[in-house]
Amino acid sequence: MKRNSRGGLVYSTEVGRTCPRCRQAIDACTCGAPVEPTAAAGTPVRVQRDRKGRAGKTVTVISDIPLPALGLARLCQTLKARCGAGGTVKGNTIEVQGDHMDTVVTVLEAEGFRVKRVGG
Repeated sequence: MKRNSRGGLVYSTEVGRTCPRCRQAIDACTCGAPVEPTAAAGTPVRVQRDRKGRAGKTVTVISDIPLPALGLARLCQTLKARCGAGGTVKGNTIEVQGDHMDTVVTVLEAEGFRVKRVGG
């Protein structure tokens, strides 16, 4: 656990990055402090269908999303609810089970993201 000169927690191997305002883990932050985005804001969000390595099951993959981890989780919940399907956040991508490319693109555009369809 590292602390700065003022005694504040900077990084902990138990929780990873912490919020500068509330000192909670970034994933558990409740104060809503702005966190720098993970990708450039002008970069389009990529949406594609994928079946490789999934035993033939189709998955809609959303990548290059300029949001912190908490924002990704919230967006994933919204997409799963609108598509009526399961899904998960893996790293900096969201995977929604099934072929929901049109619904995902509609939701992302309504949220204000620039969207680029890849391969379909």
